[in-house]
Amino acid sequence: MRHEKSCGAIVYRKFHGNIEILLIRHINSGHWSFPKGHVEPGETEVETAIREIKEETAIDVIIDSTFRETVSYSPKRDTQKVVVYFIGKAKNYDFVPQEEEISEVRWVDIGHAARMLTYENDKNIVIKAKGVIKNAT
Repeated sequence: MRHEKSCGAIVYRKFHGNIEILLIRHINSGHWSFPKGHVEPGETEVETAIREIKEETAIDVIIDSTFRETVSYSPKRDTQKVVVYFIGKAKNYDFVPQEEEISEVRWVDIGHAARMLTYENDKNIVIKAKGVIKNAT
């Protein structure tokens, strides 16, 4: 069994009094999710999340590591993947999708995000993150 680990975040901003989160659409599968990516040797989980969000979207974030949720799944036979998600407050709002991986990036009202997200695991994380983000803004 091969093991993979990725880290990312539910990136948010306050916009016209509403809380919006950043969603990305993957080129290969077309699914909507959060920015994330593989941990590089010697990196912490938080460093990975910051780097991957920047690479995939050009957004800089401040990570709240007190919120840490994990999702496990099997992307292919004989592979077990763990993804660690934090909450990240966006420092800038203009995104640039990483051409090789991302077909679309959108700021979405946190209340509507569950309708766009492809996987149940991601929908559940938004529900958990919502209260923490509301208390932080």
